Amino acid sequence: MAKISSEKGELDVVAVGKLIDQVKAIAKEYRELTGRPLGITGEVAEYEAARLLNLKLTEVRNAGYDAIRSDGTRIQIKGRVRFEASKPGQRIGSIRLTHDWDSVMLVILDADFSPLEIYEAPRGKVEEALGTPGSLARNERGALGVRKFQSIAQLVWSRDDPHKQPKVAK
Repeated sequence: MAKISSEKGELDVVAVGKLIDQVKAIAKEYRELTGRPLGITGEVAEYEAARLLNLKLTEVRNAGYDAIRSDGTRIQIKGRVRFEASKPGQRIGSIRLTHDWDSVMLVILDADFSPLEIYEAPRGKVEEALGTPGSLARNERGALGVRKFQSIAQLVWSRDDPHKQPKVAK
């Protein structure tokens, strides 16, 4: 039986996956009925990154990072849903440079909350991008645009080729 590691011990991927699938269906229906998101993107992104890349999830609301790779790399995980009508200037959630973390992963999900791609950028590249003069959102709130993040990151997983596991960014 497949497992995901977490601070609470080993989680059954099949059991958690069934719950996540139910939540995804509810969130999709909610959006269709109301036109508003339900706010599950972060949890789904963390689950999918852990499942697909064999990461150990940390305690909920851990300041700085959400998962740890087997080599000890502390990873902050962000998620973004790509809807048909998504605006081109989408931003990822705030990245705080004052917290401890080694890299940031961005999990791109489709409108059904299924993973499309996962990108990873090391701390140095993220700090450099956030420090570039210009945008108030980027400089003061630590919010990079999705396209900017993709330009500094490396694709580490793709639904189009899930067996292709490029070298993880260092």
